[in-house]
Amino acid sequence: MKKSKSKKEWSEEAGNSKTNGMKFTSLSGKELDICYTPEDIKDFNYNDKLGYPGEFPYTRGIHNNMYRGKIWTMRQFAGFGTPEDTNNRFKYLLEHGQTGLSTAFDMPTLMGWDADAPLSEGEVGICGVSISSLADMELLFNGIPLDRVSTSMTINSPAAMVFAFYLAVGEKQNVPFNKLRGTLQNDILKEYIAQKEFIYPPKESMRIITDMIEYCTNEVPQFNPVSVSGYHIREAGSTAAQELAFTLADGFAYVEACIERGMDVDAFAPRISYFFNSHLDFFEEISKFRAARRIYANRMKNKYGAKNPKSWTLRFHTQTAGCSLTAQQPENNIVRTAIEALAAVIGGTQSLHTNSMDETLALPSDKAVKIALRTQQIIAYEHGVINVADPLGGSYYVEKLTDDIEAEAEKYFNMIDAQGGVIECIENGFFQKEIANAAYRFQKELDNKGKIVVGVNDFIEENEQIDIPILQISKSVEELQVKRLKELKQSRNKYNASSAIKGLMNAAKDGRNLMPEILNCARNYVTLGEMCAELKEIFGVYHESAVF
Repeated sequence: MKKSKSKKEWSEEAGNSKTNGMKFTSLSGKELDICYTPEDIKDFNYNDKLGYPGEFPYTRGIHNNMYRGKIWTMRQFAGFGTPEDTNNRFKYLLEHGQTGLSTAFDMPTLMGWDADAPLSEGEVGICGVSISSLADMELLFNGIPLDRVSTSMTINSPAAMVFAFYLAVGEKQNVPFNKLRGTLQNDILKEYIAQKEFIYPPKESMRIITDMIEYCTNEVPQFNPVSVSGYHIREAGSTAAQELAFTLADGFAYVEACIERGMDVDAFAPRISYFFNSHLDFFEEISKFRAARRIYANRMKNKYGAKNPKSWTLRFHTQTAGCSLTAQQPENNIVRTAIEALAAVIGGTQSLHTNSMDETLALPSDKAVKIALRTQQIIAYEHGVINVADPLGGSYYVEKLTDDIEAEAEKYFNMIDAQGGVIECIENGFFQKEIANAAYRFQKELDNKGKIVVGVNDFIEENEQIDIPILQISKSVEELQVKRLKELKQSRNKYNASSAIKGLMNAAKDGRNLMPEILNCARNYVTLGEMCAELKEIFGVYHESAVF
């Protein structure tokens, strides 16, 4: 009988073999073994580490039959130009098989500016839909029954105002609040860490989000009031473990704020969702998703005392990596996106957006969006990946990666706690420094070809001609939105609008939940910019310190 070699003995022999000269590390820069064996997971306990799908600690997925029961929600981010333009795109996507709406807003809306604000000039409708008031929101969802669709909205600092517009549209459609379904991104902490679209200081922003979680728990129970977002942290240049650790740390900060408010953790936790990036490193991404579920389940049960299993389950949306797309040879992005989407599905996502091939050049064209949606449908219906839950579970490599990412995330939690928590780490620049260092390391690898990006630093096509139709946003969009806004301010009941603003100001000063007053403002056609401006007077505006 042949004597079994130890991994060390085999590795010494294999290490002498000729290689192709590439750098064999994960996308996050971790050194990788040639092969993984049972020796790499010696202390592995199936019940503690894995269990069955749909059972604690949910490493293998939050549902026992996963995609046999329900295929993930297919969302395509859509938003550009006027509300009518985006309304037409919504209807186009629904007609082609999309199962949920995902709304992108333009920069003025994201920053809490109306379309007629001086800082909005040149940006209205360019990178998303322009929404300044309830009137715009009525046009955006014209002919779309809100009791039959789930709507995701990528909005943060002014999320309360945009959500109030949505609720008011539901009222006009005679849809009860308890029938409205969807998700607000509304994760202000990651704005300070990565995306930088903040308005108010962190503590005041946390109050607004806690108000919204409390309001939704009581009044809009099927709506997720916050989607804690690692996507932007990863796009800023973080590693997979940093994305996971910083995202979950933000989520736990919201949980702690709600508990401090006096809310029962099991009343609100099942409606907090998450949003992750699915990047290029196939196995690392799958392992990240699995580690995230396990960490979350253990923390929610053992640290925060949640008793409802729904509070233990990490539900998340995934978007393929925008930063992995290239302007060079853009058709290659279809392949990148397909592989990233496959990792998200094998990793057990509940919802998925696939980026379009032309998104580094402009907002996606109809054709590019349809290819991106078809990518999801091909994965769902042609490749058999929905047949088995967690098909890579038990792989020595994947289990080792999952354990390693979990361990690295726990180290970050300890560092964050030692500095006083998430807000303190935002204010002292800890998150920003960690991400900047990771981004710098990766850029150096690209520069010296330690990592190859096809068409960018190798396999380059000289004098490349890009033949892809580009979506153009006309200047007339801004002119129309400004004209509408002027007409709205002239035609609305000025007394009711003024009274609603005063009510909001008083609630902000008195410490009352802001949502009822924001909703009253929305109903009376107070604009987004007007509401944000009034709150700036009370809460102030945040200015970030430079980090080196």
